[in-house]
Amino acid sequence: MSSEPAPHEDYDVVVIGGGPAGENAAQYAIQGSDRTAVLIESELVGGECSYWACMPSKALLRPIEAADAAHALPLTGDVHPDLVKTLQRRDDFTSHLDDSGQVKWAEGEGIHVLRGHARLSGERAVTITDAEGNQRTVRARHAVIVATGTTAVVPDIPGLRAAYPWTSRDATNLHEVPGRIAILGLGVVACEAATWLAALGADVTMIGRSDRPLERVEPFASELVLNGLRDKGVEVVLNASIESVSRPDARETGVGHVHGGPLTITYADRRAEVDEILVAAGRAPGTADLALDCVGVSTDHGYLRVDEHLTVPGHPWLYAVGDVNGKALLTHMGKYQGRIAGAVIAARASGQPLDGDEFRDLADDGIVPQVVFTTPQIAAVGLTSAQAPDARVVDYDLAQVAGASLEAEGYTGQARLVIDGDLIVGATFAGPQVAELVHAATIAIAGRVPLARLWHAVPSYPTVSEVWLRLLETARS
Repeated sequence: MSSEPAPHEDYDVVVIGGGPAGENAAQYAIQGSDRTAVLIESELVGGECSYWACMPSKALLRPIEAADAAHALPLTGDVHPDLVKTLQRRDDFTSHLDDSGQVKWAEGEGIHVLRGHARLSGERAVTITDAEGNQRTVRARHAVIVATGTTAVVPDIPGLRAAYPWTSRDATNLHEVPGRIAILGLGVVACEAATWLAALGADVTMIGRSDRPLERVEPFASELVLNGLRDKGVEVVLNASIESVSRPDARETGVGHVHGGPLTITYADRRAEVDEILVAAGRAPGTADLALDCVGVSTDHGYLRVDEHLTVPGHPWLYAVGDVNGKALLTHMGKYQGRIAGAVIAARASGQPLDGDEFRDLADDGIVPQVVFTTPQIAAVGLTSAQAPDARVVDYDLAQVAGASLEAEGYTGQARLVIDGDLIVGATFAGPQVAELVHAATIAIAGRVPLARLWHAVPSYPTVSEVWLRLLETARS
């Protein structure tokens, strides 16, 4: 259905990349109007998040959280996630890698879908090459939006690429659990993957150059995650690098399958044999084959830099949303940017001024929320204490909140506010199920709500959110 020729080759808006950021941008650019849009996707409409990142990873992690919650109450015996049922649930959330539902949604919104690889071929012109090598060119009356995301980086370590290592796509779409797996990296992808791989029975070793996992979060949060990983049997090797990899029997067996025979890895003056290696060492922007030079656009280490309207400076018809602009590599932030870019395009197309906050990217400047679904969860927004060295730091032990003790026996966690004058500029929560605490902090920071006014936002009792009262009491004392 979606690969048949479009009824016309000119559109008001052309979007390269069919992930959530591109979908949102297309929707907001044409909704409530007679404008037209086309979404060009070379893989699955819905993008990385829907099939290879957010949705499958959280579907794998939720049964583990449920088992941990059961163990934290003296009501049940030993509880473990069932592998077959967990993978079935994961597959249901990824629609079994079938994007027909996403295509139906797009076309229901008036967004045409074309399959193929897209490259710029001139100002407001995009040439698409389909799977058979056929080419067609579409032109945009108002805007071309680049929403091509990022791809996993495989470092140039001797023997690593030849070993066909796993990347995040293999880890989230695993069909078998390696008996022994090494993870290169200590970031979010590495920590979350280690959590579900260990819970599903793998012997996991994490190796990274940093002196702590999740080095961008508050140190107390890193320490809690490190303890949580080690409690699950994960060996975490800090301040170390993998020096070489050898896999004589390397085979491309498909995503999520062990890629051949055992590997030998060397690191920190050690040699070890594992059954698989997962590379979680960062992402690279998907701009290398967009032919940006044909319209005189350069990148910053591959990223498309944009202004507050998500427009590429000097090219008022060209926009970049989501991971590809390097602002915040998070799905919710890409969707936020897509909404802004779409609103800007709609306003410009109808001759309206761009003098409202809805046309400006404000959240990417110090108001970015994120949740890391490890054991325990980490939820943070805004600045850390290291990023605001002159600010006041207020800490509170989450275990002292009545709602936390009801949540789990032996509840361990911590909350921190970073305060500049009378305003919160950062917040971090670490503990079981703290993901639901972070949006209140996001509202406080985005709304620039003074502490005196927050004092009147009374938390319900007995909930973990009572920590807000305790933090504010501590700040006043």
